[in-house]
Amino acid sequence: MKFINILFLVIFCTTSVFADKNMKIGSMGKENEVSRVIKVIMYDNYYEPSSFKINAGETIKFEIENVGNLVHEFNIANKMMHIKHQPEMEKMVENEILLASSIDKEKMKKMSKIDKAMGHSHSNSVLLEPKQKGKIIWKFENAVNIEIACNVPGHYQAGMIAKVDIN
Repeated sequence: MKFINILFLVIFCTTSVFADKNMKIGSMGKENEVSRVIKVIMYDNYYEPSSFKINAGETIKFEIENVGNLVHEFNIANKMMHIKHQPEMEKMVENEILLASSIDKEKMKKMSKIDKAMGHSHSNSVLLEPKQKGKIIWKFENAVNIEIACNVPGHYQAGMIAKVDIN
């Protein structure tokens, strides 16, 4: 029994260290804590602005508009998280939820009952069709190695990534 307790402690501590190190991206912010608003335009395969300077602990409201001809995502995460999210996005394409210039929201709703990832309801991300607008309020507390990226298949690889400098 003592061996099992020690093994659990080692696994728990090791997992916590890795999860903690890799998941430091901040958290969903509150409207009444917003310190500034940043307007972001998504073009086909790039963001404007292409980089962001954020103060540690700052709560930002991102007002995002997709002016491109394709569906795009604005996702706040680290590289590891983006790479982990990309197969979910590929699965959305395979299931014909995510199309080049539209999102089948009815199919998305249906599929999300089977697989929650198909609902694309993440507080750190917004998925927009052409000419749509969205917003994210994000608190950059305890956030390191952040990048903003589009994980629609092929877009990340094409360079649709914005740099985030946290002071």
